[in-house]
Amino acid sequence: MLDFSKIKTIPIKRRKNKVKLIDLVKPENSKILMDSIELNELSDITTNAVIRNKQVIVMMGAHVIKTGMSLLIIDLMKKGIIKHIAMNGAGPIHDFELALIGETSEYVENTIEDGTFGMIEETGKILNEAVKEGAKNNFGYGYSIGKKISDLNLKNKEYSILYNAYKLDIPVTVHVAIGTDIIHQHPSCDGAAIGKTSYQDFRIFAESVSKLEEGVILNIGSAVILPEVFLKSLTIARNLGYKVKKITAANFDMNNHYRPRENVVTRPTSLGGRGFIIIGRHEHTIPTFHRLLVSGITKGKFKGE
Repeated sequence: MLDFSKIKTIPIKRRKNKVKLIDLVKPENSKILMDSIELNELSDITTNAVIRNKQVIVMMGAHVIKTGMSLLIIDLMKKGIIKHIAMNGAGPIHDFELALIGETSEYVENTIEDGTFGMIEETGKILNEAVKEGAKNNFGYGYSIGKKISDLNLKNKEYSILYNAYKLDIPVTVHVAIGTDIIHQHPSCDGAAIGKTSYQDFRIFAESVSKLEEGVILNIGSAVILPEVFLKSLTIARNLGYKVKKITAANFDMNNHYRPRENVVTRPTSLGGRGFIIIGRHEHTIPTFHRLLVSGITKGKFKGE
């Protein structure tokens, strides 16, 4: 058995990063960058759901953050449009690093060669510490990291989805596959704490899904983990007798992958509702959808909390 306690870490200041705060799209700068009948229809349905106070859930892969879309997601939370966010395990890492140093996303093609890929001391130490504290207090994974960013009063916290969700009391659940995230490489990693907090988030997510009747769920850039988590959560809700039949579900991605298509768009809407497949780069689809939603909500005179 390898001795993980001997793993060598490096300070984050030594790492070169691809993404910086200047790359993030500001809400006032979002534009309609693509002509899409599907996006227009989806935005109208989502706007009506928001006005009627129905559930709107966003599941998102980490590339949403790495392509500079964080501030648009935060804006939709602040406007009361998004009521729940679900992430895979990579999402909080990039979100946290933006809050910590205003940069994220290393050059893997270089760092994998010398064994330094993901071996960042601060990221691993602080996030594992947050998860262990969360496990001790029966918190979920997402809440634990949002709280840690707040407690540390990180310099760039306003750019963090998790911090803003914590402040707004909006659940962000994190659904982890152990071994897939760089903080699992860190000597301080505690698998039991990850399991406990991520399982707590699974239960929180399932509760949100149980309220999805006539609501909207969007999967943005998660090809495997979140579509699977959603399908299981929907099964639990229906098994327990909750009415979750009429759902609007959409998948945003560059490719039409099997699991998002079947487990988000097709199977869950078989009893009613609508399914959408939005193909395009996040840099085009998300600003367009954000602008359409904000315009629709403004016309509908809906105001968030």
